[in-house]
Amino acid sequence: MPEGPGPDWHFEAGVQRTALPYSFVIGPNGEFGLHAGNWVPLHATIEGWVEALALAAHARSCAHTTTTLTGDAVDDLMLEGFEAVPEVAGLADTWWRGPTSLIAIYRGEAEVMNAPQCRTATIYAGLDEWGLRGLDS
Repeated sequence: MPEGPGPDWHFEAGVQRTALPYSFVIGPNGEFGLHAGNWVPLHATIEGWVEALALAAHARSCAHTTTTLTGDAVDDLMLEGFEAVPEVAGLADTWWRGPTSLIAIYRGEAEVMNAPQCRTATIYAGLDEWGLRGLDS
């Protein structure tokens, strides 16, 4: 059953396996996002969300180092020389590709919870130009 009255309906994106203060939902235009009284689309498409999950799994397994930033430090990231990864169709959550690293920036949970301290960025370093395999040590 769609959630929400009127034209802003959402479908639950599967049964949650843990207690969270928000739901994962699919919006009326096929976006994937979070709903907790307000709606925050994370990815413009469900396919983009799946691409982001696949990219995160791949980056975790191939990166030489992984660094996590939170809160205000996320806004201080310098993304000069990086390009957006279009396959993830990022809205609140985005991915950026640099010469030897990938950066995932997660702002959706912070936005839906009105909790800016929950902004998170993960930097996967030590990757080749396309982030497809680890660099030789």
